Amino acid sequence: MALGTAAKAMVEEIGSSKNLLDRARTYIGEVRSEMKRVTWPNKQEIYGITVMVILTTFIFGAYFYFTDHIFSYVVGRILKHFIG
Repeated sequence: MALGTAAKAMVEEIGSSKNLLDRARTYIGEVRSEMKRVTWPNKQEIYGITVMVILTTFIFGAYFYFTDHIFSYVVGRILKHFIG
């Protein structure tokens, strides 16, 4: 029954709160306030991070490419040995 009373309290709170337009305005104002606090990266930081992501992508791609070929070769040899 505690859940029922909690749900009723939430419904009453929502009903007694500001209307939808006022809540939307408040939300947008809070979002703008938070966006002013964000520390945005400069061009040099963006460039460095982009290069790091591209290099990491190529490294992992090469790793998975060669790993796949090695496993394919090994499995192929095993199957040829048992199948004939």
